[in-house]
Amino acid sequence: MDRLNRTWPQTFVLTGFGAPGPVRPLAFLATLGVYVLTLASNSFIIVLVQADAGLSTPMYFFLGVLSFLEVWYVSATVPTLLLTWLRGRPPIPAAGCFLQLYAVHSLGMTECSLLAVMALDRHLAICRPLHYPALMSRKAQLGLAGAAWVAGFSAALVPAGLTAALPFCRKQVAHYFCDLAPLMRLACVDTAWHARVHGAVIGMINTCNFVLILGLYGGVLRAVLKLPSAASRAKAFSTCTSHVTVVALFFGSAFVVYVGLPGSQAEGTDKCIALVYTLLTPFLNPIIYTLRNKEVKRAVRRVIQQIRAILKGP
Repeated sequence: MDRLNRTWPQTFVLTGFGAPGPVRPLAFLATLGVYVLTLASNSFIIVLVQADAGLSTPMYFFLGVLSFLEVWYVSATVPTLLLTWLRGRPPIPAAGCFLQLYAVHSLGMTECSLLAVMALDRHLAICRPLHYPALMSRKAQLGLAGAAWVAGFSAALVPAGLTAALPFCRKQVAHYFCDLAPLMRLACVDTAWHARVHGAVIGMINTCNFVLILGLYGGVLRAVLKLPSAASRAKAFSTCTSHVTVVALFFGSAFVVYVGLPGSQAEGTDKCIALVYTLLTPFLNPIIYTLRNKEVKRAVRRVIQQIRAILKGP
């Protein structure tokens, strides 16, 4: 305990965004609105996948898992963002700061792995349609989803543990949540070695999953181009476009912030880009997956009809 007192300040201070006073209430309300809508829309998908038998396929199982993850992911950062809009520069206990750091990275790397699992599901459905039910059994679905969570929460121990072990001379975190780059700038020692380790671990998770996704979709593209009719090709592509859009949003912003050496970005840049994967992507995911999805729209109508029938009674 004495060692922790010597190396950690009792609290860190989140500086957030340097917005003028009159803008803060509007920013708070806008952020709160997006947060509530994100929680509601992702929770709706979870309930819909569980309630409607027509969505009991592997694709929608993984979509439900992704929505569950997004509820926690957005909740790991947005509350402190709201506090920065509301209170200016809120303090956060040191232990809470490192817990947030671990939560953000464990959930983020879990999402990387889960997106790769979802690409594998689409690859098997299109390239191995006859063997797909056996290959993607319920046991396989649970195993793949569980492996994604274990991989993410295990890998995040490295950057979170190494950062928590640093001695800190300052306590103002130039971010709206506790992240690697802004925390490392506060250290009393040279963090070049830590940055290389962080970049290697996070870069390996991001790069391996991204390369796997590219390879799987390369196989999907070859298989789709061999289909005899334009209608069948369009139908096959339509099951992948939503996932590809989410992959581009999430991996694009994550690569910019983390695959380069953490701490190498200019102050202010990383927190702006972080808004994409911590707030915008969880908000857009339900919209992207449901806007052009006829099966989800039909499921919504079926659930509404069931609710109406229950309310009307016998």
